[in-house]
Amino acid sequence: MSETTIVHLLRHGEVHNPDKILYGRLPGFKLSDRGQRQALTVAEAVATHDITHVVASPLQRAQETAAPIAAAHRLDVETDERLIEADNQFEGERVAVGDGALRQPKHWPKLVNPFRPSWGEPYVEIAHRMLGAIHRARRAAEGHEALCVSHQLPIWTVRRFLEAKRLWHDPRNRQCSLASLTSLVFEGEELVRIVYSEPAGTTDPKVTGA
Repeated sequence: MSETTIVHLLRHGEVHNPDKILYGRLPGFKLSDRGQRQALTVAEAVATHDITHVVASPLQRAQETAAPIAAAHRLDVETDERLIEADNQFEGERVAVGDGALRQPKHWPKLVNPFRPSWGEPYVEIAHRMLGAIHRARRAAEGHEALCVSHQLPIWTVRRFLEAKRLWHDPRNRQCSLASLTSLVFEGEELVRIVYSEPAGTTDPKVTGA
């Protein structure tokens, strides 16, 4: 019989972002007080799970989200660069609809192809690197559970890839709240089920910088 292994993809908690910019891969963006509480809530929710491997994106907010979960299971937080946020040419800008960078003609050429997308890392590349991180975590926790802390767009993109859906999408419809879990259930190497849960509650996917 195949062994069951679960790889949980955890989106980081809320970030301290008073200027409401798209921070992307910029350094220095830590969890807000609420984000720290969300991380602790998730740690409590998975306290009884058979987690044997915790790995996170190198970005500060992901490392801080992973820390209480790893501590509860007496594990170190490993780092996998493939879990990092998507590259985006609008980093450091305000990009809410009708606001900031999107209203400036100099930025319009970046918006010509939403299907790739033209403003940042191609969706297919995001999906492929996330798959690499997922299968590394699966192997590390074989027969148990692994937890990978990443970011909204990478998690949502790889989920759509695994569900054989087109990768371009409306960001307002992403099912990936702050501190949510997208859990991939494997029998051996075969993905048999995807389970989504929100131990820290639902948040609005349209909020910039959340």
